Amino acid sequence: MAPPGRRRYVSPMNLFLGFLLLFSSTASAASAVLGIDLGTEYIKAALVKPGIPLEIVLTKDSKRKEASAVAFKSSSKGPVALGQFPERLYGGDALALAARFPGDVYPNLKPLLGVDAKTSESATRYSSEHPSLSLTPTKERGTAGLLSPSFDQKEEPFTVEELLAMQLKNVRENAETMAGKGQRITDAVVTIPAFYTADERRAVKLAVELAGMNVLSLMTDGLAVGVNYATSRTFPNISNGTKPEYHIVYDMGAGSTTATVLKMQSRSVKDVGRFNKTVQEVQVMGAGWDKELGGDSLNTLIVNDMIEQFVASSAAKAANVEVADVRKHGRTASKLLKESERLRQVLSANQQTSASFEGLFNDIDFRYKLDRVKFEEMASSFVANIETPIQQALIIAKLELKDIDSIILHGGLTRTPFVQKKLEEYAGDGSKLRTNVNADEAAVFGAAFKGAGLSPSFRVKEIRDSEVATYPIKLRWTEDSKDRQQTLFIPTSQVGGAPKEVSFKHLDDFSFGMTQQIPTTEGPLTEKPIFTVRSTNLTASVAALSSNFGCTKQDVSTKFRIRLSPIDGLPEVTRATVSCEVEGDGKKGNVVDGVKDWLGFGSKKDDQAPLQEGDEAPPEPVEASESETATASQTNEASSSTESATKESAKAKVLKKRTETIFVGVIIESEGLPGPSNAALDHMNQRLSAFASSDKARRQREEALNTLEAYTYRVRDILTDEGFIGSSTESQRSSIEELLSSTSDWLYSGSSSATTEEFRQKLKGLEKLVKPVQTRKEEARTRPDQIKSLQDILESTNTFIDTLRKQITDASSSAASASESAASAASSASAASSSTSETASSDDLADLEEPETSSTTEEAPQPTKFSDLTPYTEEDLSSLVSKHSSISSWLKEKITEQDKLKPSDDPVISLKDLEAKGSELTQATMELLTKRMRAPPKPKSKKSSKTSKSKTKSAKTSSTETEEATPSASAQKPPIIKVREGEDMPSEEEILERIKQLKEDRVIDEL
Repeated sequence: MAPPGRRRYVSPMNLFLGFLLLFSSTASAASAVLGIDLGTEYIKAALVKPGIPLEIVLTKDSKRKEASAVAFKSSSKGPVALGQFPERLYGGDALALAARFPGDVYPNLKPLLGVDAKTSESATRYSSEHPSLSLTPTKERGTAGLLSPSFDQKEEPFTVEELLAMQLKNVRENAETMAGKGQRITDAVVTIPAFYTADERRAVKLAVELAGMNVLSLMTDGLAVGVNYATSRTFPNISNGTKPEYHIVYDMGAGSTTATVLKMQSRSVKDVGRFNKTVQEVQVMGAGWDKELGGDSLNTLIVNDMIEQFVASSAAKAANVEVADVRKHGRTASKLLKESERLRQVLSANQQTSASFEGLFNDIDFRYKLDRVKFEEMASSFVANIETPIQQALIIAKLELKDIDSIILHGGLTRTPFVQKKLEEYAGDGSKLRTNVNADEAAVFGAAFKGAGLSPSFRVKEIRDSEVATYPIKLRWTEDSKDRQQTLFIPTSQVGGAPKEVSFKHLDDFSFGMTQQIPTTEGPLTEKPIFTVRSTNLTASVAALSSNFGCTKQDVSTKFRIRLSPIDGLPEVTRATVSCEVEGDGKKGNVVDGVKDWLGFGSKKDDQAPLQEGDEAPPEPVEASESETATASQTNEASSSTESATKESAKAKVLKKRTETIFVGVIIESEGLPGPSNAALDHMNQRLSAFASSDKARRQREEALNTLEAYTYRVRDILTDEGFIGSSTESQRSSIEELLSSTSDWLYSGSSSATTEEFRQKLKGLEKLVKPVQTRKEEARTRPDQIKSLQDILESTNTFIDTLRKQITDASSSAASASESAASAASSASAASSSTSETASSDDLADLEEPETSSTTEEAPQPTKFSDLTPYTEEDLSSLVSKHSSISSWLKEKITEQDKLKPSDDPVISLKDLEAKGSELTQATMELLTKRMRAPPKPKSKKSSKTSKSKTKSAKTSSTETEEATPSASAQKPPIIKVREGEDMPSEEEILERIKQLKEDRVIDEL
């Protein structure tokens, strides 16, 4: 119990919050996590949940990756009305429509994330590669928006984040299907390129949130591959003095190429108790990149060559075809771009390839050939830049190529022969190139592994990973009418590390900004704003320090703590305070002191101060008389007044200094490309929800149509079945044929605009006529077996009734015989007792002997009762006989009535009735059988133990007589069903069969 004055009352609200926190933790622990590799050309996902450790999420076509594309399927009637939505297609299904509807297929949207639609080079390049797409700036933000010809002209353009959210939501739905019914995925770890700026990272987060998921972390591609590499390896332990390993992850994908230098090592750290544990560490040391060095650039080279050869052909010259005309033609550009991807992949394993086009442009056919030598000549400028990202990464990491242990290849383009050849030449040793990771799936597995580590649901190998800032981050503010700046983070600053504390001289509310220094293609760095921080109560807080604690302005300091967020890698303000040093103890302790006091471990009071050297302990309290108490009271009062005066004088001499701190509120406003307003965000969510509802309604309609169409084909086959013909009349079959014919005609002529409910009503109309006949047919087929089963149950029950009747009769006879034997034994014991007492009284020396004692109290033998022999009664027997007779009569009557009916008539005895009667009789029998098993065991008779030899002998004689009169114990044992380990309990039929066998063997008493 806490000492007086330290007890604390725990309010119901605190208890409620505690239970709420526990529930939230449990609910969170049960959730699954999704790792997403957000590639330019493909999106891959891996699911981790209890029971599913790191599994690739398959598409609806059972593919391990989904093409990064979404399409709106145009209607033959033209654009949909305002408020309506066309069908959406994803992945390969979407790309298949590119040749027919190039203006409604949106592939490879990743380069458009977080860029200005008017000034960005990425937007310009995307428009040239996809001339059919209407790229336009959004009204509020100026980011890339895309207009669809399938919608009304009044419909606002779709933002890139919305289109990407559609694809991510489709991936999430596939993952939830894989996870199992009722599972919902809300958390994800997403991979991004190392060169992504603050605007691009925010755009990815917005797309994931629009898809209904929470971003646990944005992880760079190189680090994700490194984490996956570390899951199956152990690195040198630097705690033992060994050196770490350095590896480069070279990732060449469809849109860009990155090189990430990783330091991999292990370390011994303190574990629970006195034990240590070894953890693996994967740290990013630096990164380099080329945003235009990727598969799309090679595809563009092939497309340009195909256009030049096509225009130079005789047929194109005769039609005066120009290069610009071909590039602007949407369908032609889509065909060429799709075929260029195939040609490039074929050349990775073959020396030459070709492609044919029918009616490529203006109905002109075209055949194109390309060999590997010519392709490498076309890509000569591309080849020259292959090692550039590695060189940049090594410079930032302050390492040399000789320090690198291996170059880990990742990305589909690393399979290209001239890429591998160039890397081997640069490395100087082909053995440094490692292909021991999955070039397509290592990143997504690394992201999923990190998600599992962040989730409380899973326990995985402890791998501590760390990102870097990538770009220098500066702090800018105004002080004394002068612009100030400070480089707060450098490219190699660790993400999620200890916050940096920045001091300001401002004593009034002010603001400061943070910027990223982004390199440009021309060379110089460009500063892009990240956010602006504004204080809200700094002026009031300084005034409070001055008035409450007497702080002067010279003693007041304003401090902000800033770190790189472990979620998105951007700066975040973790704490803002204003403080000063004052003298004295203060009026209140801090939060920690309050918690200690609540737990009973608060600071010691004056009367609880520890004894100093030379002090005497206070005397122990003892009982005293009233006069002694009064004298002691006066003495104590004088002593206490003297001590208090001494302590106060000591406090006045020594004044401690303390720091008074007030937290400062801040408002953070994002800079750079503006984020969507609340109204715009609501509009996006509503449009995505409406799109999802439209897709669901469309799927339900298609399912209803397919179900009705399949049922019409099935009914056609049923009408020719002999069993169906025998169970129906001619008029019934004619009605079915008429309705079937009208339904089929309606399906192929007037159902194009039919609703889901109309399809369902048509199906119900057919089922109403067909199902009764099918039921009669099925019952006619299975009725004989069901009747035979019920007859077997009746026979078994009858056997059980005979056994039960005999057992009750035998128990009555045994009980009567036992009662007579008990009465005879009692009279014999009385006579023996009187004879013994007479002998004792005639002995003159009897008084000199010690009295005889008995270890137990001797009891008279009790007669065996009827209930000890059997738990069954005459009422049990009569109830079972009555039920057996009733069901037997019912079955005979129904069989007679059924035999008089035709096969096409409705039956009078249904399978359901037969099953119900059999279950009723079986249940009654089982209740009686379990009554025997539930019966309590017969109590054992107590035997007397006496010291006298004569009494012992007499007791033995009495016991023998009682045993002769009582039936054998073996006859009273309850029935025991022995089931071996791993076997199932016998069925009702097996128990009844056993009873029947026992009756035939005349072993009735052992039931």
